[in-house]
Amino acid sequence: MINLAQKDIAHSLGKFIVTSMGVGMLLGIVLIMIGVYRGMIVDAQILLNDLDVDLWVVQEDTLGPFAEASRIHESLKETLRAIDGVDKAGALTFQNIQLPATPKPVRVVAVGFDPHGSFNAIKPERIIAGRTLQRSHYEIVVTDKTGFKVGETIKLGRNNFKVVGITKGTVSSGGDSLVYISLKDAQELQFSYSNNRIRNDKARGIINRDSHMVNTIVASLKPGYSNDMVANAIRRFKHKSVYTKAEQKTILTKNLVEKSSKQIGMFTAILVAVSTIIIALIIYTMTLEKMKEISIMKLIGIPNSLIIKMVVQETLLLAFIAFIFGNIFAYLIYDKFPKRVVLEMPDAWMLLIVIIVFAILSSLIGVKKVISADPAAAIGG
Repeated sequence: MINLAQKDIAHSLGKFIVTSMGVGMLLGIVLIMIGVYRGMIVDAQILLNDLDVDLWVVQEDTLGPFAEASRIHESLKETLRAIDGVDKAGALTFQNIQLPATPKPVRVVAVGFDPHGSFNAIKPERIIAGRTLQRSHYEIVVTDKTGFKVGETIKLGRNNFKVVGITKGTVSSGGDSLVYISLKDAQELQFSYSNNRIRNDKARGIINRDSHMVNTIVASLKPGYSNDMVANAIRRFKHKSVYTKAEQKTILTKNLVEKSSKQIGMFTAILVAVSTIIIALIIYTMTLEKMKEISIMKLIGIPNSLIIKMVVQETLLLAFIAFIFGNIFAYLIYDKFPKRVVLEMPDAWMLLIVIIVFAILSSLIGVKKVISADPAAAIGG
């Protein structure tokens, strides 16, 4: 039996392919938007996974440094080590800074940790050049995206820092590059004031005693101890907010990414709707262009079901080819985006199912036109 859809597409193959490519670019953008959301989730968990600690202790009644301001005394880490179940504890600071660079400063998040302490915030596998921090002062490890090289000097505050290492793929929950400095240097940058400010405060009778503050204390537990049990003990006796790794992940992926995910979801839904409308208009136009031929087919006795099958097959083929082009387009451009884009095959297959369903629905416009075609129109010219 003659395949009417195949004959019709072959008659205007170039137009059909170009049209599919246009719709495919829209679907490619849909995949990119989903990938942007996936990338945000991955970025939000990088530091959390690199540290791999059990508990995050922060200022009371706060969500911690990833969500809001948190200040606690560094000496708390010594107290935590005495709590039953705690194996190791270490202090961390987080702050947004600008690295002086040409042609413009680079915005980064600086992580301060003790290079001689219990935890190394830098995962060894992420270092692609140089080494990790080894000294308590004036060393910095940067990411490859900052543009700095090992051995270069960066001025931060009142001091010069030597770049001793380069990492790859380290970003904050907001997508900014991570750099690493010693805890003492980080405390000076974040909590110590300039000389003029100190003199001014002394004249007012104010003494700066905040240099030994940190943003969070992290702890790992001994085998056999429950995260929730130890966390409750710290909350009860030390009057601090404590979050387990799972709770911190929830804060990062839900509280911080929630609004962005809703916005991306809305934009994705609009793009899918636009793609569906475009497919419907294309099929409707293609049907209109061959109304005379359809009338002739009906006049010579070809049943409606066969003609309807042709329209549906053309719609599905258009959607499938558009999906193929969309994937090619997405994989060609995804790494050009400034933030991480993660493309996953399950998302692509889900999009294929969605677009096939909507393509079938959009074909109903062409089907309705086929059913209403008058065979007499073929005689009337």
